[in-house]
Amino acid sequence: MISPPPSASAPDPDAAALAEAVSRRRNFAIISHPDAGKTTLTEKLLLYGGAIQQAGAVKAKGEQRKVTSDWMELEKQRGISITSTVLQFDYAGSTINLLDTPGHQDFSEDTYRTLAAADNAVMLVDAAKGLEPQTRKLFEVCRMRRIPIFTFINKMDRPGREPLELIDEIEQELGLACWPVNWPIGSGDRFRGVIDRRSQDLLLFERAERGRQSLERRLAPGDPDRAQRVEAELLEQALEELELVEGAGAALDLERVHAGELSPVFFGSAMTNFGVRPFLDAFLGLAQPPVARESDQGPVDPLRPEFSGFVFKLQANMDPRHRDRVAFVRVCSGRFEKDMNVRHARSGRTIRLSRPQKLFGQDREVVDDAYPGDVIGLNNPGMFAIGDTLYTGSRVEYEGIPCFSPEIFAWLRNPNPSAFKSFRKGVNELREEGAVQVLYDTDPSKRDPILAAVGQLQLEVVQYRLENEYGVTSRLEPLEFSVARWVSGGWPALESVGRLFNCKTVRDAWDRPVLLFRNDWNLHQLQEDHPQLELHGVAPVVSGVEPIAL
Repeated sequence: MISPPPSASAPDPDAAALAEAVSRRRNFAIISHPDAGKTTLTEKLLLYGGAIQQAGAVKAKGEQRKVTSDWMELEKQRGISITSTVLQFDYAGSTINLLDTPGHQDFSEDTYRTLAAADNAVMLVDAAKGLEPQTRKLFEVCRMRRIPIFTFINKMDRPGREPLELIDEIEQELGLACWPVNWPIGSGDRFRGVIDRRSQDLLLFERAERGRQSLERRLAPGDPDRAQRVEAELLEQALEELELVEGAGAALDLERVHAGELSPVFFGSAMTNFGVRPFLDAFLGLAQPPVARESDQGPVDPLRPEFSGFVFKLQANMDPRHRDRVAFVRVCSGRFEKDMNVRHARSGRTIRLSRPQKLFGQDREVVDDAYPGDVIGLNNPGMFAIGDTLYTGSRVEYEGIPCFSPEIFAWLRNPNPSAFKSFRKGVNELREEGAVQVLYDTDPSKRDPILAAVGQLQLEVVQYRLENEYGVTSRLEPLEFSVARWVSGGWPALESVGRLFNCKTVRDAWDRPVLLFRNDWNLHQLQEDHPQLELHGVAPVVSGVEPIAL
């Protein structure tokens, strides 16, 4: 009797389910200069994704609803984004994780941390202003991390610069090749829509009721309605410009897009909903799915069967009724399941994750599972720090997230000694979530913390939150320093050079020496006097060390 040939090994259903879930995920952050329309675009993406029924306005009038992504009361009052959050929604068979970032430049460090969790970035450019300082700064972070960049040129319904001029500016100043996916027909009050470059269809838009989806009309190249609906000179000019782009521009190459070398460009107006749906449709086809992340064990593939992820943000009091603290975890590999036991790389402890949450602005719901590219919220009883790795199976630890050099420093005084317990709790929790850096005097008798920030608004937010979330009033006393540098080699290296002049030595939250200088001139003078002393503007990444509490 002839035995049958051995059957091929059966496919692993868990591996197939993981691969399918990863292929459906798209994860991105929006970067922009303040007032480019980031919060408005975020709301409209949620509207078209079906996540909300009516988009809000940054400064709502009358019955208009407030925006979903700006949940903090101070954000609503000032009409700015000063925290980052996560908005997950399903669209066209894909699960999209939108990492909302602060729009205000004083909170750029929060944006840097959020970009560490992003697989793609959308660079929002104001059609009238072009590239602005904050956009350039954040672009450099994306380039450093080799994040694919999609460009959305916003506010085309207002008077602005010529589209060719804007494209040229991006290519020349950022060294980023562009591939316009669509091209605008007119601008300002004569903005009629866009030409889809790949199909040559016209996508015309009609203004909708405020906050609702706009009406779109797609006209194929031979459609007789084209002449009726668009002025001949506007269409002719758009087609001529597009011909110039075809002749001089780069070819669409997905490998170059995913390497961060070529940016697909879209034109539209988030405020009037022009171009938002076409952007979302094209983005899903061009963006990269979750990718491998660097760790101490080399790149970790998202299809690795064991779960792993890292904490990129902490947020206190998202729900003021419960005084909660939430750790935002980016899932990097494997399947996350509710009630699973994971290892905490920094402490070596095993933790049971019993109430993981799916985040949507301020709203949350318990989630049963999550996959690479997703962000989950974990209750944080003080155990997690930014940059912490959680994993199952063999040990893995992801690269930490650095602290950047602050530029504003002030003593934070507690005028009411009886409220010290609440003051200490507030300072410790706000430092944990990265709202501000906290430094300490080397004299142990001086117990008040020194707040160190990129911008003045960070300090104001800390005071506001101390009062509103912890019931503590505080007083700021500015320090006349503007430059901070970390000492390579720590305290032994600092002690070896003896007494230093024209600077102040303080400790950071990990008991590392930090030198504060009044200006760059004092810094350069010290470097000339002590060339052997190595100083850094970015704090070394910490691993396995518990921070100092106030």
